This record gives sequence, C-alpha cells and structure tokens, in this order.
Amino acid sequence: MRKGEEMGIGEPGVRRSKWRSLTGVRVLATGGYVPEQVITNEQLQECTGSDPAWLIKQTGIRQRRHAAADQATSDLCIAAARRCLDSIDLNPARIDLLIVATVTADMTFPATACLVQDALKLPQIPAYDISAGCAGFVYALCQAASAIVSGAADYVLVVGGDCLSRVINPQDRKTYPLMGDGAGAVLLGRGRSDQGLLRYSLGSDGSGAGVLGRKGGGSRLPLTPDLLADGAQYLFMDGPAVFSWAIHKISESIQELLDEQQLAPTDIDLFVLHQANIRIINAALDVLGVPRSSVPINLDRYGNTSAASIPLLLDEIWRSGLLKPGKRLILSGFGAGLSWGTALWRW
Repeated sequence: MRKGEEMGIGEPGVRRSKWRSLTGVRVLATGGYVPEQVITNEQLQECTGSDPAWLIKQTGIRQRRHAAADQATSDLCIAAARRCLDSIDLNPARIDLLIVATVTADMTFPATACLVQDALKLPQIPAYDISAGCAGFVYALCQAASAIVSGAADYVLVVGGDCLSRVINPQDRKTYPLMGDGAGAVLLGRGRSDQGLLRYSLGSDGSGAGVLGRKGGGSRLPLTPDLLADGAQYLFMDGPAVFSWAIHKISESIQELLDEQQLAPTDIDLFVLHQANIRIINAALDVLGVPRSSVPINLDRYGNTSAASIPLLLDEIWRSGLLKPGKRLILSGFGAGLSWGTALWRW
C-alpha cells in the first residue's frame, strides 16, 4: 500500500504474496474427529429463538458438534491425529515436525501442539501453533510442505482444530448458530515431482482485524470482572463485512490461481473450501462458474469449525475413495486477520 493511501477491506491494491510452488510432497494419510454432542437447529431455537428453517436458508447449517465439558482443543486434535496415524504403517518416531492450526488454544502458552506431541508420544521434535483463523490449515500445510521440500523434514503431521463453542456467546443469535467444534489432520511425506503444491498464495489484510476476532484475554485487554460482564471473552464478527470480503477473496484468489496455471474450473477435480456459510460458497462459485458437483460440503453437519473445516473435509473425501493419484484440488481458507490462503494441490 502506498504511503498515505487508504484502502478498504479486500479492495484491489492490497499487497499479497506471490504465487509459489512446493512440489515433491504428498498426503500419506488423513484423520478427522468431531465431538459426540450434536446440537441441532431445533435445540438452538429453544435457547436463542432462532428459526430452524431460517438458519438452513441463511447458512446451510442443520446441526453442529460441541465439545464435552471435559474436552479442549488439544483433545480434538489428538483424536484426529491418532486416526490419521492409525491409517498408515509408520512409526510415529519418524515424524520430524508437528504444526497445529488453531485460534482456540487450550491456554495462552504452551502451544497446543506441545500438548498434542506429548499425548501422541512423538519424539522431541519442533511443535508449534499457527493462529491464522479459518485460513490456518492452509498456512500450516504450506509450511509443512516447505519443510519437506527444503529437506528439513521427511514426515510432517499437520492438524487443524478448534473449539469455537467455548468462545461464542450463547445469547448472540448472529454468531452462536454458526460455529462448531472439530479437528482434522494430515500426514505429509515425500512424493513425486508432480505432487504437492503446484501453486499457492497466502495473504493477510490487517486493516480488517476489527471485523472478526476476540478482544479479551490477550495482553491488550487481560480479562477482568468488568470485561467478562461486557462479554469481551467472546468472539465478535461484523457479519455483512466478513460476508462481502469472503466472497470477493475466494473468487479473486481462485480466479488468479486458475489464470496463473492457465486452467479452467472444469480442469479442477474438487474445490475444498472453508466451510463458513453456504451462501458465501455458492456466491463465489457463481462468480467463478464452478459447478456445485465439484464442491463437497459438510457444514450442514458441522457448521463453521474454523481451522478444522478443510482437513475434516479432506478426511471425508479421502476415506470415500475419491482422492486418486493425479487428482487436482483447490484448497481455499479465509478468516480472521483478515487472512486467506488458496492452493492448487495435486494428489
């Protein structure tokens, strides 16, 4: 941005990273986990007064999962990671790096990744968190691929997990029905030269930090009784601003990626998009001319699970048998920051 130039959220001219590639990487296994507790729209109607039919029309969400009282984000991540590792014959001692994408860490520090590492009995490898909102998994995936391509790691475990039910206000009819809890994991290893991130781009627009976040609990506003009474511990969101920005950013970044690779939407086998709201997804698809059949959806069952939504969806697709070698997927995550990540992955 030029000095003195003011720009709105998502407007052309906001600086973003260049398109890059990281090939020679493949997904060896996936895993997913959602809590057992199902919260239906009908149940929400009892506590928030939200009309079930209206929720489906406006969001596409029919139900979501909420963690049990004794579960935290690390528990969800551990369960997803175990399912991932149980799917492959690999000694966990060979894993070189663990990255957890989350905005609902168990505690401010240590990193949730350290708790996951200990529970899985992994070796004393680097383990750290990434906080990039709903784009977090794509950020973590790119970092993991970079570690493998650079030779810094042979196997990397990437987990995206969030426990959003702990940071949303049950009295807020605009946000409470949208969010769910869950975790997804992928194990990356070396692959063929034509596998991995054919093209990817990550970016953020910090001028949009005020439209989606959580004010209380950090060094700026340590929680006090007064702040708790004001609800500063809960997630806040300017729904219309985020809605418009998300549609713009998804369609813009995917179109740029297709142009960069000289591809048409029909050349892509699957579009694995962050599961925020069905109207956001459909609006972006209409701009791009992408058929609905190429876009798997699970937000109707899980709601917006933040960093977990893309790996949860990948796990469902992988276990269905649809992900054969050579398949081309576009992954796109977008959320708080405002941050986004869009990538073309060859399976």
